[in-house]
Amino acid sequence: MLGKLVKRLFGSANDRYLRTLQPKIDAINSLEPDYEALDDEALKGKSQEFRGRIEQGESLDDLLVEAFAAVREAGKRALGQRHYDVQLIGGITLHEGNIAEMRTGEGKTLVATLAAYLNALSGDGVHVVTVNDYLAKRDAEWMGKVYGQLGLTTGVVTNEITHQERRDAYAADITYGTNNEFGFDYLRDNMASSREEQVQRAFNFSIVDEVDSILVDEARTPLIISGPTEDKTDLYQSVDAIVLKLEEAHYEKDEKSKSISLTEEGTERVEELLRDAGMLQGDNLYDYENTAIVHHVDQALKSRMMFENNVDYIVQNGQVVIIDDHTGRMMPGRRYSGGLHQALEAKEGVEIQPENQTLASITFQNYFRMYPKLSGMTGTAATEAEEFGDIYGLGVIEIPTNLPVKRLDENDEFYRTANEKHNAIINDIIEVQEKGQPILVGTASIEKSEMLSGLLKARKIKHQVLNARYHEQEAYIVAQAGRPGAITIATNMAGRGTDIQLGGNADMEIAERTKDVTDEAKIAKITQEVREEIAANKQKVLDAGGLCIMGTERHESRRIDNQLRGRGGRQGDPGFSKFYLSLEDDLMRIFGPERLDKMLVSLGIEEGEAIRHRWIDKAIENSQQKVEARNYDIRKNIVKYDNVMNDQRKAIYEQRAEIMESEQVSEEVTDMRHEVIEDVVIRHIPPKAYFEQWDIDGLAVDVETKLGLSVPVIDWAREEGADEEVLIERLLEASDIHVAAKKDALGEEMWQNIEKSILLQIVDQEWQEHLLNLDHSRQNVSLRGYAQKDPLNEYKSEAFQLFEGMLNHTRETLTSVLSNIQFEGMPQENMFQPQERETHEIHEEAESLFSGGSDAPEALDSSAFQNVPRNAPCPCGSGEKFKHCHGSIAQTGPVASRSATALDPLDPETWGRVPRNSPCPCGSGKKFKHCHGQVS
Repeated sequence: MLGKLVKRLFGSANDRYLRTLQPKIDAINSLEPDYEALDDEALKGKSQEFRGRIEQGESLDDLLVEAFAAVREAGKRALGQRHYDVQLIGGITLHEGNIAEMRTGEGKTLVATLAAYLNALSGDGVHVVTVNDYLAKRDAEWMGKVYGQLGLTTGVVTNEITHQERRDAYAADITYGTNNEFGFDYLRDNMASSREEQVQRAFNFSIVDEVDSILVDEARTPLIISGPTEDKTDLYQSVDAIVLKLEEAHYEKDEKSKSISLTEEGTERVEELLRDAGMLQGDNLYDYENTAIVHHVDQALKSRMMFENNVDYIVQNGQVVIIDDHTGRMMPGRRYSGGLHQALEAKEGVEIQPENQTLASITFQNYFRMYPKLSGMTGTAATEAEEFGDIYGLGVIEIPTNLPVKRLDENDEFYRTANEKHNAIINDIIEVQEKGQPILVGTASIEKSEMLSGLLKARKIKHQVLNARYHEQEAYIVAQAGRPGAITIATNMAGRGTDIQLGGNADMEIAERTKDVTDEAKIAKITQEVREEIAANKQKVLDAGGLCIMGTERHESRRIDNQLRGRGGRQGDPGFSKFYLSLEDDLMRIFGPERLDKMLVSLGIEEGEAIRHRWIDKAIENSQQKVEARNYDIRKNIVKYDNVMNDQRKAIYEQRAEIMESEQVSEEVTDMRHEVIEDVVIRHIPPKAYFEQWDIDGLAVDVETKLGLSVPVIDWAREEGADEEVLIERLLEASDIHVAAKKDALGEEMWQNIEKSILLQIVDQEWQEHLLNLDHSRQNVSLRGYAQKDPLNEYKSEAFQLFEGMLNHTRETLTSVLSNIQFEGMPQENMFQPQERETHEIHEEAESLFSGGSDAPEALDSSAFQNVPRNAPCPCGSGEKFKHCHGSIAQTGPVASRSATALDPLDPETWGRVPRNSPCPCGSGKKFKHCHGQVS
């Protein structure tokens, strides 16, 4: 009650924030005459002036008013468009690291130029992220005129450009591109073997367009770069043929989670079929030996029973192409992982591509959180404000419209069956078209858009269809959807980037009619005719009531419904919207209350009759909230699991960067080799062990195979007074001489290049193997919930152990390769050049990624190891330099501490594994081997 009173008296928090910006808006407006008086060169010179002031210590906030005034003037000169005051508010919101929620048609593309220009003045670059290549290219070319007027450069990153063009695009002041291109470039850069192969600069500031689509909807599926494994075409086809023989009683479907499982009867039937095909080992499907077969059966079941052609994917040019369920667009190049895509290919009878192994991956959450400053804009963000705040630290600011919204939003019409609903939609389309209103009909899938198109064709009603099949004509179809009486059926309107202009789009119509005309006078005449025609058509549409929006069903998210509605009533235009629903809609069928049908019968509705009732509205809202909550849980779960890997990923990527930028890595390589020698000796001759317990023969084998040394280890061990310390010292000396001889034979520079190249290759190989192990671990820990164990905590523990094991194996592998390597007959100029690999960029299916969830604390606290100078003492207290302790890949990396507890100089139990030549952690100043490391 008190909160409502405060809000009534002082306004909402959003209103109060907007009021604080008014003095800045007034200041920008007051500068307009001064900037109008500047000639083009003087206006362009403002950028150099601003950069000079930044170098002298002024902040970007100090320059905001003048910079925004300059951008407004550049917009007028380059585009003939002047930023409205509400657009200036949006620009300030973006600069301050928030999300600007602006209605459709309010000019978000132009708003981005304000914050992009201001933040680009630092010289560190700005990334403007869009949802598809078309918008990236369009916005870069369109808004690039504004930046060019101010002397700044613009780049665009798309899939088809060359490596050098990509580097140049990232070197520009402002770079446009899609979230996928930016993310995949980051992963590829961290697979590069030299700085010249990398394309991106250090991150600075990012503006994300359609931020809810990118940071919420697409965040359920991480980016993955993968490489092909062995071909299993016959296996996929055989398993698919077996699944085809199953009946409904053999499996259970859960449409809410899009999962499927065999019943007991189904398991017996599958075992029988596999046994007949000679594919089952033993009698039980769930024996360990049949783990892979079970996985393939599950994926084949899912592809057959849960994934639909023309809904989840389409078959085009002999390939299975995923359809984005949020935008309705095709996603060529993306593939489901875990064998699901191969199962779909087997189902559709197209060529089966080999399965993929993960080489690098990252979630959008962790990718975008790497930007020191992040902002975004969209028409629909308020419903996800909590998620934006929790995961990205972004506030949502609702920006007022430039003109009042005149669109009329009708209550939903509800029918019992889909047929009744479709008949009502067709009848209303005919009625509205007769008035001259353009109509935009929103559907949820290709299948439903084409079904509705068939109904219109049967009534001989002319219309256009916009879905993944007609992706190439998208801009033209959307641009002309505002003509009088035009009917457009679209699968989804999120991120289309082209406004529906009432009367039609004059520029596109002129371009279409003059594409084959060369005579200037004729072009001018056509241009005049088109503009007059469009103006007359616009007036007809305005008189008829503006654009009519018809939603054929509610989507899973209220945001998508709002995006569809938002296409009408832009910039003060009139408009109308209404949604048509039925009990047979997916949302109501899967998530709606079970008793709703009985409730409708009790209300006494007849066939074909529409109802409106607050109970129905409440049921729909509850269904959407269930889906939104479930999807949020999936995304939170992904972040929790990926956070475990993220520290490890950053550690490896930082190490790779240091290796690439170092002229030589001999010191690090030598430290690794010495650690391996100590580990090898202690493994076979444990401290305080009796001579009879020594494994001298095993030590001799390891010395020969891992160190490449032919030395009398067995004789050394049998000498009087010999112990593990004596053997370590002798082996260190022999190994140093052995490696020095290789260096002398090749020359120091060549040897250093070999060390660096091989170290990079081994780090990459071990990291890829580690990712595969993490994938297996992630799948396995989900089952431990049945044993009352938290899967997330189990995964954290295993991931840490796997990471330590990976680093130990990296040291051993590197030492073995360099100690045993031979160079006779090798062409030295091409020695150890990295080989090109075939890779794929994919989105992994979210539900198969992670199971379970937990809010348990992180297994390890890595904050103490962040941003530590490499030559500074390690924060763990070991007495070593950071680069030789937790900062070295030879040890455990920044995130892997020697003990899960703090190091106590008085408690040796907390010291973990201490190198024998390092200072003793007790603080005595002696080497560990001469202090607490002595063998008593």
